[in-house]
Amino acid sequence: MSNVLIVDDSRTSRRILRVIVEDMGNSVVGEATNGEEAVTMFKELNPDIVTLDITMPIKDGVAALKDIMEINPKAKVIMVTAAGQKCNVVEAIKLGAFEFVTKPFDEEVIREVFRKALS
Repeated sequence: MSNVLIVDDSRTSRRILRVIVEDMGNSVVGEATNGEEAVTMFKELNPDIVTLDITMPIKDGVAALKDIMEINPKAKVIMVTAAGQKCNVVEAIKLGAFEFVTKPFDEEVIREVFRKALS
C-alpha cells in the first residue's frame, strides 16, 4: 500500500482518482488544488506517489513538478494532462515525471501506471 497526494483544480478529477487509488488499496493522504499547495503538502506528507494536473491556477503542474523534484529527486510524480498539451508533457518528462495519464481518465490506464510506479 502506498500514500498518494492528488493534485488537481477539478474536484471531479480528484474524486475519480481518489476512488481508483483507494480501490487499489492505496491511501490518499492529501488533496491539493494548485501547484503551490502541492509543493507545501509534498514537503509535509512525503507521499509515495503524486498525481499532478498540468493546468492549474497559481502554480501550474510543470512548475510544481520542478519544485518537487528539487525536494526529492526520486519522487514518483504522475502527470495528468488534457489533450493537446504535448509540449508540457515533454517538459515534464525532462524534469523527471514518472509517467503521464490523460483526461478523460481511463481507469485501466491509471491502474497500470500505479502498478508500474509501485513495482
